[in-house]
Amino acid sequence: GNMLHILRQLIDDDEKWRQILRGLNEKFFHQTVSKTQIENYISQQCGMNLKQFFDQYLRTIKIPTLEYYFIDNKLIYRWINVVAVFDMPLKVSINKESIWIYPKTKWSHQYIKGKPANFAVDPNFYISVLQH
Repeated sequence: GNMLHILRQLIDDDEKWRQILRGLNEKFFHQTVSKTQIENYISQQCGMNLKQFFDQYLRTIKIPTLEYYFIDNKLIYRWINVVAVFDMPLKVSINKESIWIYPKTKWSHQYIKGKPANFAVDPNFYISVLQH
């Protein structure tokens, strides 16, 4: 359930999400299907490569962890406790402004407006957070 909820957040378009769910029923009606068929269908329909996403949430027990810290007005972040090349975007709020960040397994950074305060990860994402 958590994985599907996160996937809905990543797609960020409820109508497209509904069409994907309906399309699964139409395309695979009365068929025995493999996990690969379902994963490929969802990836194709949403226009994203979700291989690492499915590897992370279906084939490991590890909860992705966002590791981050601030230096002046720069947010520095990365994923840890994840499968190789995991790169799921993440919605966060900084200073009450909602933005998307694009962590990878290597350190990345993003400049933010003003002095950082009130950093929070959108609670719709099933992850852990580690601040330094």
